[in-house]
Order: sequence, then C-alpha cells, then structure tokens
Amino acid sequence: MTTSPPDLSSLRISRDAEHSSGGGRRGLVVTVIVGLALIAVATATFVLVSSNRAIGVKSGTVSATGGGSASSEGITANGYVVARTHASVSAKILGRLATLSVHEGSHVRSGEVIATIEGADYQAQLAVARSAEAQFDVQVKQAERDLARAQELRRQNLTSDADLENAQTKLDVLRSQLVSARAQTALAAATLENTRVRAPFDGTVLRKDAEIGEIVAPSSAGGGLTRTAIVTMADLGTLDVEVDVNEAYIAQITNGQNARITLDAYPDTSFAGRVRQVVPTADRQKATVQVKVSILDHDPRILPEMGAKVLFVRDAGHTAAAAPRRVMVPAAAVVQDASGARVWVIDNGRVTAHKVDLGPTRDDVVEVRDGLSGGESVVLSPPAGLKDGARVRVSGS
Repeated sequence: MTTSPPDLSSLRISRDAEHSSGGGRRGLVVTVIVGLALIAVATATFVLVSSNRAIGVKSGTVSATGGGSASSEGITANGYVVARTHASVSAKILGRLATLSVHEGSHVRSGEVIATIEGADYQAQLAVARSAEAQFDVQVKQAERDLARAQELRRQNLTSDADLENAQTKLDVLRSQLVSARAQTALAAATLENTRVRAPFDGTVLRKDAEIGEIVAPSSAGGGLTRTAIVTMADLGTLDVEVDVNEAYIAQITNGQNARITLDAYPDTSFAGRVRQVVPTADRQKATVQVKVSILDHDPRILPEMGAKVLFVRDAGHTAAAAPRRVMVPAAAVVQDASGARVWVIDNGRVTAHKVDLGPTRDDVVEVRDGLSGGESVVLSPPAGLKDGARVRVSGS
C-alpha cells in the first residue's frame, strides 16, 4: 500500500493577518495617547479657570479717625447745626387728630393750641362728673340742715343720741362723696384738656409728622399705623453747631473761646460763634470729643441740620500743636500668626497682603500705626489659603 506524503503548505503563516494585528495595537496606542492629552488639556483648563475664579469675600474700610485739623489760624472741625431746644410734640392721650392749625415754618408761642384730638366722649364724661358733683353738693347741704335740726331737738330732749349720731355720720359720708366727685370732675376736665395739644415753648414748626384723621398716641403701643408725634419744632434762637474734635487738640479748646462758623450752604459767609460746652466724654471709636459752639449771629438762613465748619480762633502767640493721624481698621480684617500681623487689601478686584504695626483696640476696630494710610478696602474674616494676587468678589460688608 502506498502512502501519500503530508501537505505542509497549510502550515504557512499568513502575513496579512500579522499586518492586521499590528495595526490594531498601534491604533490602541494612539487612542490612549490622545485620551491622555485631552485629560491633560482639561486639567490645565480647570486649573486655569480655578485660578481666575473670584473668591467671594466681605469687605470693610480703613478709616482715618480724629476730627479737625490744626493750622496757623486755629483748629478746624466739621459738624452740623442743631437746636438746643428741640422737641417732637405728641398727644398725651390716644385718639384721632381732629384739627391741626400749624404748618412747616409756623411760629408758635408757649401754651398755644396747635392741634386737637377728637374729644366728644371726654366732654360727656366731664358733664357726667359735674352732674354727680352737683348732686352730692345738694345732699351735703340738706344733711347739714338735718344735723342742725337734730342738734336742736337733742337740746330739748326730743330725740336720742343715736339720732344725732346718725345725722352727723350721714353728713360726714356725703362730704367725703362730694370730695370724690370733685376729684372725678377734675380728672375729666384734665382728660378733656389733654385733647388739646399745646406748644411746649416758643419756637418754629420744622415738620408735620401727622395729618388730620390719623390716629395719634403718646407712644408706639397703638401699632404701626399710629403716629407718635404730631409736629417737630425747635427754638431757632438756640442754634448751636456740634463738631467732633480730635482728642489730641481738645486741650487747646476752652469754654467761651471765640470761633468762626462757615456753613456749607453759604461758603462765602462766616458767622461769629463761641464755645458753649466741651462735652466731658470722648468717643472711643472715633477718638474725638464733641464740642458745642453757640451761633452769635442770628440769621434766618441758618437752619437746623445744615453742615458747618468751625474755626476755633487761637489766641495771639499760641503755637499750633500737631495731632497724630489715627488709622483704624476693623478687627475682623487683621490676621496674626508667627510672622506678625497683616491685612488683605483689595485693589482692582485682587488682594495684597500688607504687614501692619498694631496699636490699641477700640471696641471692634484696631489702631494701625504703620502699614495703612486710611481709605483702603480690606477683606473681613479672610478665608484660609488666600494668596497675593488672588481675585476676589465683594459679596457684602
């Protein structure tokens, strides 16, 4: 038997399959590289966007405190015109405003009726009280006559001691009731008088605070729609200028010292003044002392609440003393660590750390002796990780 040799041609390797497999591996490598590149680009973009994203912060302002300044002429300070005699006139009782006889600018005299409250019920109460008083008055007179007769009959032994005592007791009771009735009449009359709102002093009406028909009361207990004042008035003959003076200058100002007053409304005109009082207390937050200056030149153009500048005239030969400039920063803006104290200052939407030399703390502000000049905007309660040049967005103060 003849056996045929094996066919070895089936054992050959296909070169086409090899090329196909190699191309698949190269494509996978390219895909991985492209994916990694895209991830790197996305990461870089995220980092860039994150670095440029503004951080929301709260801000405060650095203030340079200490009112007034010194010059060769004297010390100057700014303030406002106020009236020493000033009042918001209200009703003594709750009621509806019936009449109002004044307006802004009206001149009134002390005791003049400027408004009335509806008082028909109070008038009726007064009439009832007067009627009761009249009844008791008549009964007392009759009881006095009865007592006189009882005394005469007792002298004639025609009545007993008990009858005399009863007559005396009846008279005493009626007299007591008459006193009570007179008190009720006085109370009703006073209540009716309280419906008339009178001017407490001579002055000028500055503002009407209520209109006819509105409910007025001596306090706000009546509710949100209840007026507590009818008019606001002041005696314009008692005008002062109140100014805040740097406490470093206050030793140079004395009661009775002459001053010149210039109003913001009339900068070309000055008025004579005199220091009336240096208030015996200082404002610890502003490092100032309030000074009240009387206006000697009475002029109808001078009105309450006007802005004014006061020059305290210095005596001849008195040398000017320089006062230190006090810069105050909110305490919440100060960051302290081992490297010292610093404050983050906001400028054009970015922050910069400023090292500062701190002084004493006054309430919620700290004095800065060096590092700030005043007027800067600073970050309050700076977030952790804040860096120089970081963008910020002020979200509140």
